[in-house]
Amino acid sequence: MCRVVDLQQAVLAKNDACAHTLREDLAARGTALVNLLSSPGSGKTALLERELTLARDRGIPVAALTADLATENDAVRLARSGVPVKQVLTDGLCHLEAEMLGGHLHGWLPADTRLLFIENVGNLVCPASYDLGETLRVVLASVTEGEDKPLKYPTAFGLAHLVVVTKTDIAEAVSFDEKEFRANVEQINPGVEVVLTSARGGEGDGLLLDRALAARDGTPVHIPVMTRKSHHVHDAEDGQPCDDGHTHTADHSHGEHRHAGEHTHPHRTPGGRAHTTDPDTVASSRS
Repeated sequence: MCRVVDLQQAVLAKNDACAHTLREDLAARGTALVNLLSSPGSGKTALLERELTLARDRGIPVAALTADLATENDAVRLARSGVPVKQVLTDGLCHLEAEMLGGHLHGWLPADTRLLFIENVGNLVCPASYDLGETLRVVLASVTEGEDKPLKYPTAFGLAHLVVVTKTDIAEAVSFDEKEFRANVEQINPGVEVVLTSARGGEGDGLLLDRALAARDGTPVHIPVMTRKSHHVHDAEDGQPCDDGHTHTADHSHGEHRHAGEHTHPHRTPGGRAHTTDPDTVASSRS
């Protein structure tokens, strides 16, 4: 068991080192990364399509990368916004990792991009432990998922800089108790902002975009309590190599927070190489 835990720590330590480099590289070019996490079917693709369209209409240079186990459906939907979009198919890997993400951004991300939205794999367990070099980590939950979602997935909600509730146009129909949901979020992540949205009804239009722009322009983000109490502390040695050609001291924080892992092994499939697809051609091009 100790060897398994050591392996987990080593994997996350290397990921954090790569995330540190990616964060610095993006900051140097004036780009903020927004990492969106949620369960499958939460409505994050619909919300993101709306926010990307608003950004385009406002003349804000944005881009989006979306990750799925299979299909290019989300990239095709997001591409309707008219902004640069890239699909990553993870071939069974249940989350994105910083090194993988950096490789997919190289040579693709437009130089003038102010905001890069990452639609992570639909999963509230594995992605929660992996820093992607984000400026803003956003966790979404739809009104159909239950008020106790934050209690069931404390790491995902506990490390969020912002919590977004989706599909509020049907909140009454599914008897969503907003007060109880907010209380549960506050229990896990005191002080984090909760915003209400509906891609179909229009509630909260532009709120995610506004919060992302503010973070990009230097407005301090919420620092979760869990970042100071994390039970998952990496004891990595300095000089962790990242395959981007840099060797540097591992920094296990994004916005000063550490990762509290809910699983004890890295989730990879045999040979689990990710590949990308271009929604303009919809044809897979494996890397």
